[in-house]
Amino acid sequence: MQKLLREGVEVETSIDGYDAADFPEITAEKQGHRHPVHTVVVTHFELARMIERVNRRFASLLRTEMTKLGIEDVGPAQAMVLMAIGDVELSVGELLDRGHYVGSNISYYLKQLADGGYIDRVASQRDKRSARIRLTEKGEQLCANLRNAGGAYNRVLARDADDLRNLEIAFQTLHRLELVWGNAARYGI
Repeated sequence: MQKLLREGVEVETSIDGYDAADFPEITAEKQGHRHPVHTVVVTHFELARMIERVNRRFASLLRTEMTKLGIEDVGPAQAMVLMAIGDVELSVGELLDRGHYVGSNISYYLKQLADGGYIDRVASQRDKRSARIRLTEKGEQLCANLRNAGGAYNRVLARDADDLRNLEIAFQTLHRLELVWGNAARYGI
């Protein structure tokens, strides 16, 4: 991981989902040599850019699915907040720990979700200044609909055991990046 953050690593990538093997005329595979279609030096900056692009693509996908469901009063960011809340009751602080929200953004998102009837805000029994948040039936239904829609994408991504293992590795790698970058931001390298 340290090498990855300091030096970068060359990886073979594909273009638009096609592998170099899909284009034998542009590879030297017939001569026993295989040249990658595209080589990228992976640095922590490239990883961050990729994560941002993937996040934008996912937000676009969520927006499309929500449009199909007839949901127009909240957007993908608010839907992700609902998914982060899940089936538990939690505080705003706990919600902040579950996602990548800025404090002012989460307040705005929660207001929209409460106004739309997707969440209930209940004063904490211990500290009346603090609110607990939970999904309403409407919020639970939207989450269930989005999970159902996501099933088709899961089947595309995980067609077999190798695909499933690759997704697990990607998740573990992203989790390690989160820990390394978070600790580096707090404590330095």
